[in-house]
Amino acid sequence: MSTPIRVGLVGTGYAAKVRAEALQTDPRSHLVTVVGHTLEKAAAFSQTYATEASSSWMELAQREDLDLIIIATVNRDHGAIARAALQAGKHVIVEYPLSLNYAEAEELVDLAEATGKLLHVEHIELLSGIHQAIVDALPAIGTVFYVRYANLNPQRPAPQKWTYQPDLFGFPLIGALSRVHRLTNLFGQVGSVNCNARFWNTNLSDYYTTCLCTAQLQFQNGVVADLTYGKGEVLWKSERSLEIHGEKGALLFEGDRGALVQPDTTHPLEIGSRKGLFAKDTTAVLDHLTSGAPLYVTPTASLYALKIADAARRSAETGCSTSFTDLSPRNCS
Repeated sequence: MSTPIRVGLVGTGYAAKVRAEALQTDPRSHLVTVVGHTLEKAAAFSQTYATEASSSWMELAQREDLDLIIIATVNRDHGAIARAALQAGKHVIVEYPLSLNYAEAEELVDLAEATGKLLHVEHIELLSGIHQAIVDALPAIGTVFYVRYANLNPQRPAPQKWTYQPDLFGFPLIGALSRVHRLTNLFGQVGSVNCNARFWNTNLSDYYTTCLCTAQLQFQNGVVADLTYGKGEVLWKSERSLEIHGEKGALLFEGDRGALVQPDTTHPLEIGSRKGLFAKDTTAVLDHLTSGAPLYVTPTASLYALKIADAARRSAETGCSTSFTDLSPRNCS
C-alpha cells in the first residue's frame, strides 16, 4: 500500500489510546478520525491526538478517505463494525474476539478473503514475554500431559462496566478469548470441551457482580487443560498462574515470574516486559500492509479459538460436554 495509510479508530479506551500513540509515531500511518461511545468522548480524544471526531462508526466505515479501520470498542459491536468496514473496502484490525457469535465470525473471515482485504484479529498474548518463554522452554519438559491455567481477579465492589455486562462482554471465555487461544496455539486441536459457569447478580439484571468459569479441554494429542477465569466480589484471592506439566519437567508461572523445573533443578526463566504489545501489533500490521511481511497470527487461528470458546459456552448452558469429532453433545445428564 502507498503511505501514509489513512486510519479510522473506533474506541477511546486504553487500547485505542495506545493504538493512537503507535500510529502517531509511525510515518507510514495517519490517524484521520476517531469515534467514541459518545461524541463528547470522541471530541476529547481527538483533541489529545490531533485528529477529527466522527459521530458514529457507521459514518466512519463509509468514509472514502480511510484505508484501515481499527476496532477497539465493546465486544458486542466488533462483528457489525468489521462487516461494515470490509463491505466498504477497508482493511480491518479488531481486538479479540472478532465476534460474540461464531457463525458471524466465520462469515467475516470469508468476507475478508472474498474482498481481498486484511482482517487482523489482535492476539497480543502471543507477543508477550510469558508466551515467548513458554515456546522457548517447552522442548525441555518433554511430552506435555497436563496444564492448569487460572486467572482470578477479586473486585469489591464490582464495577458497573461493560466487562461485567454479558450483552457487551459476552460469555467469559469468549470475551477473554486470549486464554483459550494461548492453549490452542501451544497444543493444537481440541478433542472435547466441558465447561461450567456461574454468575452472581445485583438488583441490576444487566450486570453481574461476579463470574466464575471453569473448563476442561482435552486436546487430540492427549494434553488435558483445566482453565479457570473469574472476576468480581465473591472471589477472595487474586491469581494469575500457568502450570505446564511434561514427562521430563514442568513450566510454572506465577504473575510475571516463571521457572523451569526438572529433576533436582529449578531454573528461573527470563520473561520480557508486558509493555508495548499493542504498539508491536500495530507495527506488525503496518509492516504487512506496506511490505507484505507475515503477521504473527492468522484470522483462521483466532476463529478456531473462538470455536472452542463457543463450545465451552454451549457446554455451560446445556450441562453437556462437546466432542469435536462430530460436534455432538456428550455425557448429558
